[in-house]
Amino acid sequence: MTVRMGLIRKKADWTFDDFNAYWRENHGALARQAPNLREYWQNPVVDRLQRGIEFARGPWKFDGFSQLSFDDPKQSNHAFNDSGMAAALIKDELHFIGELHIVTSEQSVVIPVPPKEERAKLLKRMSVLKRLPTISEEDFRSEWKRHGDFVRRMSGVAGYRQNVIVARERVKGTPCSYDELPIDGIVEMWFKDAATLEAAFGSDAGKETMAHAKTFLSEITAFVVAERQIL
Repeated sequence: MTVRMGLIRKKADWTFDDFNAYWRENHGALARQAPNLREYWQNPVVDRLQRGIEFARGPWKFDGFSQLSFDDPKQSNHAFNDSGMAAALIKDELHFIGELHIVTSEQSVVIPVPPKEERAKLLKRMSVLKRLPTISEEDFRSEWKRHGDFVRRMSGVAGYRQNVIVARERVKGTPCSYDELPIDGIVEMWFKDAATLEAAFGSDAGKETMAHAKTFLSEITAFVVAERQIL
């Protein structure tokens, strides 16, 4: 499964509420028609606190994350670059989005997300990761996979997914280098509530997990989001 993710900042003259409503009702209705799209989730940002972790944040000030799942990268590229609706999507994005980066990820499920009804009640946190400059991409992948074993030992984690970034577009439609968009991975974690999140990272297992994170990561930029499924 290929997951295409949009890292979104709203236009400066839009309120967050207006941006969020337009994204959900107007753009969501358009984008869900993309050919071969399997799932489409929107994740508007509601909180930019680190919550439970002491780690350097990156420069990212996103207002939302989109997640669109396809069977393979070719289907994703076709849908948004040369399908019949690609131009309409771009026109609509220019109406309400101020800045849009695109990343393509390979997703790994470490702790399965609960069924839909239970999932809807959970708090979700997404974190943008940057590896240490001394760590290669290959070593990052290896250490992050190992990191999953640490997270499994933490109590209170209702779901955990790793999204390794394999392609980047700082400007949508134009592939770019790592240095132009230095993001290595995006974490998805689910908890019962903020108190459970804080307790999980404050536990001995949580402290061990974050100690390991410091051996291969330079930045963790965390966002609490209010996820919703469009398709």
